[in-house]
Amino acid sequence: MAKVIINEKEETYEDGTRLLDIAQAHQSEFKDDIVLAKYKGNLTELHKVVSGVGNLEFLTTADKDGRRAYRRSVVFLLQRAIMDVYPLPANPYLRVEHSLGQGDFCTIEGVGEITEEKLDELKGVMDNLVEMDIPLKKYSIKTRQAKEMFHSFNMKDKEQLLKYRTSSSINVYDLDGCIDYFYGYMVPSTKYLAYFDLIKFEHGFMLMFPNGNKLTGDTRKVAEFTYPKKLFAVQQASSEFGKTMGVPTVGALNEAIAKGRIGDIVLSQEAIMERNIGELARTIAANKDVKFVMMAGPSSSGKTTFSHKLSAQLRALGCVPHPVPLDDFYLNRDQMPLDEFGEKDFETIEGLDIPYFNECMVKLLAGEKVLLPTFNFKTGKREYNDRYMQLGKNDILVIEGIHGLNDRMSSSLPSESKYKIYLSALTQLSIDEHNPLSTADGRLIRRIVRDARTRATSAADTIAMWDSVRRGEEKYIFPFQEQADCLFNTALIYEMAALKLYVDPQLYAIEPDHPMYGEAKRLIKLLDYFLPMAPDIIPNNSLVREFIGGSCIL
Repeated sequence: MAKVIINEKEETYEDGTRLLDIAQAHQSEFKDDIVLAKYKGNLTELHKVVSGVGNLEFLTTADKDGRRAYRRSVVFLLQRAIMDVYPLPANPYLRVEHSLGQGDFCTIEGVGEITEEKLDELKGVMDNLVEMDIPLKKYSIKTRQAKEMFHSFNMKDKEQLLKYRTSSSINVYDLDGCIDYFYGYMVPSTKYLAYFDLIKFEHGFMLMFPNGNKLTGDTRKVAEFTYPKKLFAVQQASSEFGKTMGVPTVGALNEAIAKGRIGDIVLSQEAIMERNIGELARTIAANKDVKFVMMAGPSSSGKTTFSHKLSAQLRALGCVPHPVPLDDFYLNRDQMPLDEFGEKDFETIEGLDIPYFNECMVKLLAGEKVLLPTFNFKTGKREYNDRYMQLGKNDILVIEGIHGLNDRMSSSLPSESKYKIYLSALTQLSIDEHNPLSTADGRLIRRIVRDARTRATSAADTIAMWDSVRRGEEKYIFPFQEQADCLFNTALIYEMAALKLYVDPQLYAIEPDHPMYGEAKRLIKLLDYFLPMAPDIIPNNSLVREFIGGSCIL
């Protein structure tokens, strides 16, 4: 008999009992659908069985790993439905291009225009497959056999990716004859996948998911789709850039590294970023009314290096830029508001002295001389250290902070005096045709590397803080991105191959009994798809240097 400890209560089952059967017995205790489990300290799928003695924790679609499994599985459901809607010899080719809001932007190549009628037909087939409660079967095959199989399926991205896999075997999934390889766990069967929608959008369509989590939202209600026009345009341009460079996928990047082409790719990418920053500087300099460049972006989007690069380009055009961090306008620490957990909330806009910031900026715009504050993070107080400023004819303030795009922050300034820039690292790479690389994962890896080097923060501590950071971004940054005059992508197509050398040792240092081990293991598996590249070919003015070190800018 197996002994399972659930919430400190021991339950006894026959050896070989499926986690799925135990989950179904406990489902009534949960508001959301159980889709995964942590058994004996390891994240696992529900088809696994129990033996011996071990702790068991259920994960639902409200949990981060549960949401990931749900979304992967819905993509698989869509693939299976396409087989019915476009039967042979149509040979359709589904491509999940990138995430957009609470959905994935998808295209189907080789079948012409995707009409509303076809989307309705696809959705109907998907609904039928959900009703049929078909299991998602998992089995292991030889990597060589998998490459041959994906070649026959015309899945060229997967075939190229597996070329650089060192393991002899891989796990594949089978959904009623549709076979694929995914990069994480899946739900047990199609009955768990009832909540999705297909919406015609641009030259493809959106596959929409619920937006539920443990704090907000409903895991059984599909999120509404709001067209983020500017973000989509940047993402599309990034995808096209990857194709132009011949590096649209991780497998293609590995090929470039293996064949010695990575140096040319690095130089080309850096040249294009400098050109784009230069064009942005010319746009700003040409508008003589602009005195405040307001910048915001999520964590590890390279704001510091970008602001220096933009300032250099502005100086080359005769402007005189001055950096002004919004952090200098924090309230004193003893005045900071508290979050829902009773902790000081350094993310909320209420933690900034908005009236005082506006007062200073209005005076500067009027030509007055102003003593600006500096926030001392050690004492938790604002200080005044002879930092006087007065705007001349060519002076521009480059203001950076998470609330830079929120009009509340600069409500007293005329709109024509402001130019708003939203920064984010929107990776150009996909893992393969069905799995876009997560931009949030890319930023987390950047942050782990930087914080270990500059703040002596362990990877475990950085990962532990990440959920809180993400909540702040979703609340205070992402809602304002479409209000920006410019959305600028700071991702570099080669950076994951460079960061891998620095982040892998830090992730491996997290022990199996640590609460962050599961997330570290997931990131290690992700990075395992990348060949490493030597960092010495990266220029010392590259934005990547903000994270790995060796920058001549900072």
